Amino acid sequence: MGNPFHDTNDVLKVGLLKLYIMQKIKNPWAHREGYQCFGCCQENPFGLHMEFYEDGDDILCFWRPQAHLQGWIDTLHGGVQSTLIDEIASWVVFRKLQTTGVTTKLNVRFLHPIMTTETQITLRARLREMRSNIAFIDVTIENANGECCTEGEAIYFTYGEEKARAMGFVHCDVEDEQLLSM
Repeated sequence: MGNPFHDTNDVLKVGLLKLYIMQKIKNPWAHREGYQCFGCCQENPFGLHMEFYEDGDDILCFWRPQAHLQGWIDTLHGGVQSTLIDEIASWVVFRKLQTTGVTTKLNVRFLHPIMTTETQITLRARLREMRSNIAFIDVTIENANGECCTEGEAIYFTYGEEKARAMGFVHCDVEDEQLLSM
């Protein structure tokens, strides 16, 4: 698998094994009654069960495609890829902006097929720009070989603190540092 980290300062070398230091993001909705997000709810039986990590300015998700999510034989459906992009972009809003919001526009460019037989794909999202309360977020999806297969831009309308709190959002924290071998 390719190196999902662009900054070599994030690498701790231990013998021949490289350890990447990042922090898992706590799901701020996990214990909220009625929470069944298709993207990130771990208890949704039909969901994608995405989990997220913070790596400097980036939010990452390591995810395993499944055969029942294919469009063509062994190929991850483009609508599922778009959903993955939309979901990770929302986590940039939660964690980096400490608020919530709604997608206003989603642009997706499919560069190479993503196979449902991949052992893991890596999503990486980063806030590119803020204009007033509009967030522009860039997302990439890489296959297990580190090849960029899909690029996306999500544009989010972000809520002010009062509206976010009214929706149940208080804050989005991280767990203790995690060491992940790659």
